[in-house]
Amino acid sequence: MTEKICLEHFGRTERSDQEDVCMTKMGWKQFALSIVGAMVCRIGIMGCYPLVPAFFAAVYLEENGRWLLSVGMIAGMVAFLPISVIAKYGMALLVIGVTVRMSEWVEKKCSTILGAVAASLGTFALSIFGGIFDIRNQISIGAAICEAVFIFGFVVLAARGIHLFLEEKEKPLQQEGLQGAYKEQRLLNYAKSFEGLSKTFLSMSKKSEMQTEELGRIQQEVTGRICSGCDTCAICWAPADPTMYELFGRLITGLLQNGEADEITRKELERNCCYAGHIEREAMMVFEQARLNKAWYNRLLENREVIAQQLDAMAFIMQDCANETQILDGQEKRKLAEIRYRAKEAGITAEEVHLYRKNDGHMQAVLKVRSKWGNCVAMKDLTKAVSGALDLSVMAHKDSRTFIGKDSTEVIYEEEPMFHAVHGVAKLTKDGAAVSGDNFSCMEKEDGELVLSLSDGMGSGVRACRESELVLDLLERFIEVGFTKETAIKMLNSAMVICGEDEGYSTVDITSVNLYTGETDFYKIGASATFIRHEDRRVECLVSTSLPVGAAVEVEIEQAKKQLANGDFLVMVTDGVLEYLQTERPEEVLEEIISDIHTNHPKLLAKKILEKVMEYTKGEVQDDMTVLAAAIWEN
Repeated sequence: MTEKICLEHFGRTERSDQEDVCMTKMGWKQFALSIVGAMVCRIGIMGCYPLVPAFFAAVYLEENGRWLLSVGMIAGMVAFLPISVIAKYGMALLVIGVTVRMSEWVEKKCSTILGAVAASLGTFALSIFGGIFDIRNQISIGAAICEAVFIFGFVVLAARGIHLFLEEKEKPLQQEGLQGAYKEQRLLNYAKSFEGLSKTFLSMSKKSEMQTEELGRIQQEVTGRICSGCDTCAICWAPADPTMYELFGRLITGLLQNGEADEITRKELERNCCYAGHIEREAMMVFEQARLNKAWYNRLLENREVIAQQLDAMAFIMQDCANETQILDGQEKRKLAEIRYRAKEAGITAEEVHLYRKNDGHMQAVLKVRSKWGNCVAMKDLTKAVSGALDLSVMAHKDSRTFIGKDSTEVIYEEEPMFHAVHGVAKLTKDGAAVSGDNFSCMEKEDGELVLSLSDGMGSGVRACRESELVLDLLERFIEVGFTKETAIKMLNSAMVICGEDEGYSTVDITSVNLYTGETDFYKIGASATFIRHEDRRVECLVSTSLPVGAAVEVEIEQAKKQLANGDFLVMVTDGVLEYLQTERPEEVLEEIISDIHTNHPKLLAKKILEKVMEYTKGEVQDDMTVLAAAIWEN
């Protein structure tokens, strides 16, 4: 406890010292800018001093150090400018300051363009109209125009450079980096431990047949109970006479093959032993107990295999956590400053900005922002600023706010995918059933992945619905936390094997679309066919022959990969749609149905497919039917 408090105190002290250093650096930078502002007052061209209003406007657009800048500029004008032009440029500075402050008060922001316009037009107006009162030092209209153009261009170009100069880059603490590396290594060590346990459990083999040692133990147990109390035991089991050994071997073999001794072995045993009936009954009882023990042992091994799969999943998650995304703050300092600058232009204060390169190669921006003046700023303004600074099309997470207020809020931006998806579903419930045993799921993850899932519970009604709903719920949870589809399916199957009831099986049909590239992975476990309708009306069919989840410890995952393009449709169906088409080749018939439907609306496509199928079934719904359709389009 004491160590923890000391570490927390040390962390606070170190952060406080770092903040003090940053404030000191910022103060020196502002002081340096005020000195530069005073010195630019010495630079004159043809009786004009355009750097005075230009430099003042470029620096004044920044919030920090405005009074220090004003003092420095006024001191410079008094020291270096002729008395005849002090009034002109003093009024120009006043116009710039009033314009910027009024814009910030009314619009809650002031853009660089507005500051540049105020500086150039204010100076131009003072050059023209101020000359009426000072004919001797009046400059030409051409010189006034050139001065105004120079001022405008200087402010636009210099404002960004001054923002970069004032931008502070906080250096990450070396201790934090060391702690991060230590935690990463610990996670990798944990992952190796779980992998080792998994291999240990999987190395235990099942007992498919009785081993020689077990058969010998059965013989010893039977003879120990029956023959040990018999007076002729030493004669019957004499090493020189193999008769009883052969008879017991044939007795055990008969029990192993048929569950009882054959008639010939029984009669020979009766001729050689007066307790033949007792021996047979005792052998059957011991043998049955051994078979029961073997069954329980194999069941225990199955559970160990399930645990081994779960340990593999845990190891995968730990390895994935250890492979953290790459932080780009050190390499992309200019982009970070550009984001802050553009956010400031939109009236938003970016308190923290971080850039990351994720494991899939795409960029992520994490910002902590608030409204600069306490008003509400639309999120689209910040999105535009981030997109422009990164030169990427980005989108905020779906749970982000619509407006940015005075309170700090975290906003996460991801690269916008190349495609967007639209989906629709149509369902029919089996005649006489209260609910459908089919369930579906459509999940679009923040990393640009669309996961379509369809599950058909065995049978129909409430029980089938409950089974398929449980399957999809578990599947969504596994995928959301970062498991791969294969690992999620294996863990799902493990859960169903452990807690599932007899015949409580469900099919799983998963389609995973990468919206960045269009690459699509298909995972089928006992599922029906999936169809792909391309833009040219050509239809592909993917079929499955594997068992549903929960039917066996070792789940067979049928996997395929396809490349989708703009305008392609995915059609996923449950077996009730295909089984009752009353044709030898239902997949081919459904391909023709899908190809002949002319619509680009997924919901309407799914509905029309069911309508066509109902024509084949004469309006009868003999099983639950579900059609899930989705289309991808380029953004």
